[in-house]
Amino acid sequence: MTPRPARSSSEPAPRTAEPAPAAKPAKAPPAPRRAASRGVRPAPALAAADRGRLLAGGHHDPHSLLGAHPVRGGVAFRALRPYAQAVTVLGKGLRAELHDDGDGLFSGVLPLREIPDYTLLVTYEDTEIEVHDPYRFLPSLGDLDLHLIGEGRHEELWTALGARPMVHQGVTGTRFTVWAPNAQGVRVTGDFTYWDGTAHPMRSLGATGVWELFLPGVGDGALYKFDIMRPDGSHTLRADPMAQRTEVPPANASIVTESHHVWRDAAWMARRAERPVHEAPFSVYEVHLASWRPRLTYRQLADQLPAYVKDLGFTHVEFLPVAEHPFGGSWGYQVTGFYAPTSRMGTPDDFRFLIDALHEAGIGVLVDWVPAHFPKDDWALAEFDGRTLYEHEDPARAEHPDWGTLEFDYGRKEVRNFLVANATYWCEEFHVDGLRVDAVASMLYLDYSREHGEWTPNEHGGRENLDAVAFLQEMNATVYRRCPGVVTIAEESTAWDGVTRPTDHGGLGFGLKWNMGWMHDSLGYVQHEPVHRKYHHSEMTFSMVYAYSENYVLPISHDEVVHGKRALVSKMPGDWWQQRATHRAYLGFMWAHPGKQLLFMGQEFAQGAEWSEGHGPDWWLLDPSYSAESDHRGVRDLVRDLNAVYAAQPSLWERDTDPSGFTWVAGDAAEDNVFAFLRHDAAGTPLLSISNFSPVVRAEYRLGVPESVGAWGEVLNTDELRYGGSGVGNPDPLKPEPVPSHGQPVSLSLTLPPLGTVWLRGV
Repeated sequence: MTPRPARSSSEPAPRTAEPAPAAKPAKAPPAPRRAASRGVRPAPALAAADRGRLLAGGHHDPHSLLGAHPVRGGVAFRALRPYAQAVTVLGKGLRAELHDDGDGLFSGVLPLREIPDYTLLVTYEDTEIEVHDPYRFLPSLGDLDLHLIGEGRHEELWTALGARPMVHQGVTGTRFTVWAPNAQGVRVTGDFTYWDGTAHPMRSLGATGVWELFLPGVGDGALYKFDIMRPDGSHTLRADPMAQRTEVPPANASIVTESHHVWRDAAWMARRAERPVHEAPFSVYEVHLASWRPRLTYRQLADQLPAYVKDLGFTHVEFLPVAEHPFGGSWGYQVTGFYAPTSRMGTPDDFRFLIDALHEAGIGVLVDWVPAHFPKDDWALAEFDGRTLYEHEDPARAEHPDWGTLEFDYGRKEVRNFLVANATYWCEEFHVDGLRVDAVASMLYLDYSREHGEWTPNEHGGRENLDAVAFLQEMNATVYRRCPGVVTIAEESTAWDGVTRPTDHGGLGFGLKWNMGWMHDSLGYVQHEPVHRKYHHSEMTFSMVYAYSENYVLPISHDEVVHGKRALVSKMPGDWWQQRATHRAYLGFMWAHPGKQLLFMGQEFAQGAEWSEGHGPDWWLLDPSYSAESDHRGVRDLVRDLNAVYAAQPSLWERDTDPSGFTWVAGDAAEDNVFAFLRHDAAGTPLLSISNFSPVVRAEYRLGVPESVGAWGEVLNTDELRYGGSGVGNPDPLKPEPVPSHGQPVSLSLTLPPLGTVWLRGV
């Protein structure tokens, strides 16, 4: 163990029993040789090159120099213990003090026939400690693991790389492994060494580029990093790419961790694959966990979030990225710890507790996942071992032009393995029910945000990133094979063909895709004054031209309510009543439109201000003491009822991806600002949705309907008084009249509320 001059507030005291010895100068001259125990002969001196590389942290095989080895005439012992005054070998009937060779090296040859089971007694200026010698252990990583890593096919990579507490050769400790193929040497350092890694060089495990060391006595909660000697001989101190827990930012050390959580969601996990997602109700509440209720921990969130989401009737929550990130203002989209839930709100087990609570409430959990890029922080992935490793070796391919980050090298098998395993890790270790993959378009195109001359075509002369395509296909195929019931969702903003087509049919293999076109066009429409909307009618109808080209989610996400875009209700024109009415009508149109729904937090109660990660939603708007509280509560009540009616009406979700599940009734009523269509369930049962985006009541409005339904009744009206509306509607059942209209032999004459959406079904 090596002391350090001072320890920052982010570096707690060591978690091992080994106390801090008195510090000595880093370059102290060799101490005089102490008299060794009788029978201890001097060991052969290390070759100068080996000694130099070992002390400098650049030796590929320290286990060949340290530990115990049979030699002529006995067993040679050698230990590297900087700042120790003496090292004594202890065993059954054995106590032998080694010679002091200077520079923290101690050695000697004992007249033994075989290597004993031994420990080391290390004497410092003011204390003695007894420790197991890390260099007496065989490699703790198996040949199969190494083979799979070398092939880039280790689907449980997190069990092989990183810091893993374990019992090895009967001794409790932690196995440290890291992939650093360009390193001259790697050492483990941490709070258990006072951040001096000299005594803990790792061994290279051959051509895989993996380095390994088992450290006895180090366990759950220990802080660590890897001290890497680059190819040029310089050193870099790096967090573990596979760390499953980290310090709270801005501190960035990795933390040894093991899970003790006992899952309670077996029933949920068993039934979540019973119905395909695209044929099931799927209504998502998008949440930035750190600001939903600021300063709450994962466990405190577990007391509030599941109950809130269940009360509103959402089937799923979607968390903005929870993987560790250094800058909170990135909302989690610039990840440095791909395997670690952010420590800002607690431990990994605390995060498991939150997911368990959501499952217990019957709510699925989606997590945003960011395999498109990573930040350049010099303690994380960028040029990890001194050369390009996770990023592409071509600078033009490595630099992300928009975000000042680096793009992954999807063509490198180890990098692809790192990401594919990461996807399954979140699903298997944290029981998440889906991954929403961020920025897919930036991965698919070589010319994404690049001008002519700034990119190189692929081998076929095209602009498609074939490596990224292969990676996404492998990721999706692996997740769907290993994790029944999990859905992957692409945020993909282009017309790429086959995003949700299965991989065995040439598609990317996603389950769902965000419909960015619908989002852009529909928001554009409702932001126009009603008098101008007739000129933009096609912005609301165009989505049905391509609605069945993919399996879609309709997203009103965080991206649409920040950075000057205004909150959803604030996008709407008119006075406060008209803004709320249009907001409600829009949500009614959205919930009835083919595709799944996603709504960002705060929009469910018509928050007027843009979202800020600094303070989160304006919950005070729902305080009964606030004069306009009823306005906001009315919108939230509507969202609750939208979800309840939606879940109860298979017509709204059972045929989301089947063209036979939708029929236009009035798609061309531009002068009226009216949209009317039918949704059908698998049995053909219809539901009629009518949206009137004009601020006038339309009485005796005629719409053709199927003659198979004898009477129609309202099941939802966004203009109800309890939602804050004017109370215009059709309270009594409506019977079709034998008046042909819209291609149907019968029709209804009904009243359309101003700026309202009405749903009717057979009664």
